[in-house]
Formats: sequence, structure tokens, C-alpha cells
Amino acid sequence: MLQIMDYTKLTLDITPNTEENREIIMAQLGMVGFESFVETDTGLEAFIQSECFNQEDFSIKSIMIDPTVTLDSSFDVIADQNWNEEWEKNYFQPIVIGGKCVVRAPFHTEYPKGDYEIVIEPNMAFGTGNHETTSTIMELILDLDLTGKQVLDMGCGTGILSILASMMGAEHITAIDIDKWSFEGTTENAALNNIQNITPKHGDASLLTEGNYDVIFANIHKNILIADVAKYASVLKSGGQLTMSGFYTEDIDDIVEAAKAVGLEASSYVSKNNWVAHLFTKP
Repeated sequence: MLQIMDYTKLTLDITPNTEENREIIMAQLGMVGFESFVETDTGLEAFIQSECFNQEDFSIKSIMIDPTVTLDSSFDVIADQNWNEEWEKNYFQPIVIGGKCVVRAPFHTEYPKGDYEIVIEPNMAFGTGNHETTSTIMELILDLDLTGKQVLDMGCGTGILSILASMMGAEHITAIDIDKWSFEGTTENAALNNIQNITPKHGDASLLTEGNYDVIFANIHKNILIADVAKYASVLKSGGQLTMSGFYTEDIDDIVEAAKAVGLEASSYVSKNNWVAHLFTKP
């Protein structure tokens, strides 16, 4: 079971509220312990475990941003017992992806039907399908043949991609995330969906010292993708497929260049609201 804990929500109004400014701020907040982010019409909401956060020691001025950018902030504590209500009200609605996959929470009583139905317990882990990085990579995955495949899910979040891979016939899935909450969330969500062939691991690409995967998913920030793509390629079988998400359309050239440098060939991609999921193959 997931640990019971409170989270502190930092609400940031960003002016100008551009993708570049949001990305810079998310990266900096991630380095000081913020675990999850929701983009809003006016900026960001960022979440951190309350027990790991001292508001008195945190200064908005410590965020290194262009001096022409202004930040207005506020803090709220979200009690663990209220988190499902918060998600149901504000963030997590049932969604159909690729016309085939329905993603819902246990508390949803009315939802569409699809070939695959994934139940996700909302928590602070990233990945309910509502964000474009998750939905676009799922659209690409739905077009893959995963029957009998060995799969690696990097930055697994809630475990949603691992669960989909299992439902699509993968033989085994290794799910890795640096966030302990994601490790625990993947474990719980796998059980919630009666999935038994997912092995969650707590860590990063340094865990990839061995392995021979047919398919790899990586839904992480652009800089991490570029830094770790050589690791992904080293554990990907010849003829294997790597799908990466978590970057913008203007980043495609950088991602493709990094992938080609380690012997991967660019294939198709999906974009939505300027977010991209890109498929690569290893000759």
C-alpha cells in the first residue's frame, strides 16, 4: 500500500507563461524535491511531500529565471485523504486514448469502453493519461506488437505504460523511476489491474547494467532523454524499438540527433499541443 502523507502544493502564476519558462521552472523545482507538476492556464502547480519541505527555507527568488519573468506564488497543504477528491474534481477524468484504451480511477462510476481498460489510483506519481506526454506515447504504443516482448519502462510514474504493455501481451516489463512514490504507485496499480509480470525498480538509468529489451519506453524530460539515450540503446536488441516522450516539437531535432549518434533510426512521431512522442528503431 502507498504511504499516507500530506503534500504541499506550490501554485505559480508565470508572466509570460511560456512553455520555455515552465520547463525551466519545473527542472529547477525538481532538483529541490518537487515530484509532480500540473500545467495550468496561468503557470504551474508543483507538489512536494510536506515532510520534506520547509516553506520558511524556500524562496521563490531562488528560481533562476530571466529577470523579465515575474512569478506570483501561493502554498496549500493537501491532506492525503483529500487527494482523490482533488484529482476527481480538478485533474483526472476518464479518457480514451487512440480509440482503444480507457484510463480511469477506481472512483469513476461512468466511463467509456475500450479494448483496454486501465485503472489508475491517483497519487503524486506522474501519468494518468491526461497529460499530452502520456497520451501521445500511449498512441504510439498502441500501434506496436508487444506480444511476447521484453519491455523496459523508464520514468514509469504510475506504471500506466507498463500496465498497457502487459495488457497488449508483453512477456515481462521492468519499470524504473527515480521517485519512490512512483515505485510504490506502480506496484499498487499493477495489483489493482491484476497484472503480475511487472517488476518495479527504484532508481535511474544507472540500473541499466544488463538487459536485452525488445521495446523501451522513456517518458522523461528532454535533458534526461539526451543524457541517457546511449544507455537505452545499449540494452535494446537489434531490431528493437525505443519510444521517447516528454519534449516539445522544437526539441525534435535535438532528440533525433542524440538518438542517431548512438545508432538509432528515427521513425514516426505523434504531437499534441506541442508535446511529442517519437519512435526510434535499432538496426
